[in-house]
Amino acid sequence: MHNTAERLQSTDFPAIQRKGVDILQVNLGYLCNLSCTHCHVNAGPKRTELASRETVDTVLEFLETKRVSVLDLTGGAPEMNPHFRSLVKAARAMGVTVIDRCNLTILNEPGYEYLAEFLATQGVVVTASLPCYQEQNVSEQRGKGVFESSIEALQKLNALGYGHAPSLRLDLVYNPNGAFLPPGQAQLQEDYKNALFKDHGIVFNELLTITNMPISRFGSMLISKGLFDDYMGLLRDNYSAENLHGVMCKNMISVDWRGYTYDCDFNQMLDWPLRYSDQVIASDHGRVHLRDLIARNLNNNPIVIGDHCYGCTAGQGSSCGGALN
Repeated sequence: MHNTAERLQSTDFPAIQRKGVDILQVNLGYLCNLSCTHCHVNAGPKRTELASRETVDTVLEFLETKRVSVLDLTGGAPEMNPHFRSLVKAARAMGVTVIDRCNLTILNEPGYEYLAEFLATQGVVVTASLPCYQEQNVSEQRGKGVFESSIEALQKLNALGYGHAPSLRLDLVYNPNGAFLPPGQAQLQEDYKNALFKDHGIVFNELLTITNMPISRFGSMLISKGLFDDYMGLLRDNYSAENLHGVMCKNMISVDWRGYTYDCDFNQMLDWPLRYSDQVIASDHGRVHLRDLIARNLNNNPIVIGDHCYGCTAGQGSSCGGALN
């Protein structure tokens, strides 16, 4: 697989700083029951990286000490980590909002039949990937049979109250299936809601559109097809300075399965660690572990940037919470 890190290092993207830490996004491992073409994590069924009990305990200590309001769990399929349930329960007991970035199909996998009810009981926000409301496009990105399984999972969540009850939030995530920017989020959300309700009786709260980043599996595909420079040109040409105010790295930290910290999930996949001014705490090849940040103030800490940052600021903007404008 082609590595895009060197192509992204040199950049004229504006310098930015962190405002604080409201969101802790934790990658619980790269193990996944799917292998999607747009996956910037390069997750799959053969990956073995999983967060340990020690890492999970450090996450909980950070949440409590720093009074972080949101724990955003991702992967891979985060639910496949053996400590997923205990982490969710402990975080919810603290009053922390927990987001599960779910691929939907995991809810139907053997051994995970309990999962949908567990999420509902704990009041977990489900942010579910559904690249399109049409079967063909989903099959191209995620494989044959994934669309049907996703629809079944959404109906299961609806039956438990997701998308209906105020306390059970269900958001869907759209990623383009090619080298182009997402369409307008508001209009696409209306299209999703109309089609999913008409064809399958499914309801949900919001649609989040996320731009594909030129890294990992998607970045490698761009290089293989000779589209990398054109895609970067597209991101740069559509840069909007207004989106700088809302980029997700300004109020979050990304944590990998080992407990090392990054300014965002994309930097994590590029292996560009968070840089803290006190380099004494850099514990492994310049990486800073989450435990070493518990007693430190991250306000105004410089954020590591690269050319891929244009992906978050192009057009309507893009973040883990969807469009920025």
